[in-house]
Amino acid sequence: MRGISFEIPNTYGKYLFEILEGINIKEFTWKIGNGESYFIDNNQLGNSLFPTSCIFDGKKLYKEISKEDYYLIFVDLKGFTKKEDIRKVATYQEFIESECQFVLLIVDSSYVTIYSKDQVTLNHIFFKAVSVGYENIEYITDENDTRTTLIAF
Repeated sequence: MRGISFEIPNTYGKYLFEILEGINIKEFTWKIGNGESYFIDNNQLGNSLFPTSCIFDGKKLYKEISKEDYYLIFVDLKGFTKKEDIRKVATYQEFIESECQFVLLIVDSSYVTIYSKDQVTLNHIFFKAVSVGYENIEYITDENDTRTTLIAF
């Protein structure tokens, strides 16, 4: 099992917080790649959720995704155990060969793809996705993985 894919509603909310709830995101250092996500301000798009291509410690990521609603268009999050291990991870092979432990990609506001080296984490997210009613939930395996890159945007 490589990962999980599913669809979230194309609306604003706290979907990153909801998806990652129950996972110790604070233990990772997060490389935030190019993306497009905005806080909601008076029912309109406001400030960017993330600066372009930056590094957050887990506590900062947790704080950002849990404080107020946002709208996700493209998201590229990669979790590393140590800041000094952060490097470019653009393919599944690079993911396997790196110290990157977790990849979360969102494309076109709805399509979520997650890769994790921890099978317990994948199962947790799978059953969480089922319980909250996300759609088209499936495990990603060696046989059905069609992604060529691990980059959202």
